[in-house]
Amino acid sequence: MVEFAATDWNNKMPTESKPQNLTLIYTLLCDDVRLEAGNKLSFMGVFQNIMVQHLPVSLIKFAVVSHWSGEGAYLSEVRILTPDKQQPVVVSQPTRFEIAAGGHADNISFFVNVTFTTPGQYWIQTLVDSTLFEEQPLVISEANEPLPIGPSEAVN
Repeated sequence: MVEFAATDWNNKMPTESKPQNLTLIYTLLCDDVRLEAGNKLSFMGVFQNIMVQHLPVSLIKFAVVSHWSGEGAYLSEVRILTPDKQQPVVVSQPTRFEIAAGGHADNISFFVNVTFTTPGQYWIQTLVDSTLFEEQPLVISEANEPLPIGPSEAVN
């Protein structure tokens, strides 16, 4: 297990600016990603928040998918921080990706056995070349009452 000293993870960022020739088109959270025929990606269990009956909760596996456009070679890292942004819950290994001129690239970070101990707004941070590029919230909450058991309503 990796131990981290208490620190403000927002202040650990270099003062460099974001790369000018790189755009993050979207970031998705999902249970799994599969590479299909024709080099297509399939996303299973896309979500934006997590609601559970009781905390703490451990997620067996989930993925953070980043879709990029631009040009150049970069080093990407994804980390999830506690609601106070003082401690990392999990940090991905840095991953190198390259985009040809006018092209796109996908970067997928898989996480396994991640435990969320308290409810709140956690933070998913995407770093490029060790510089904070984007962050988005991930709300973890407990259900106040049991979920009904029975048929679900159809979504039209």
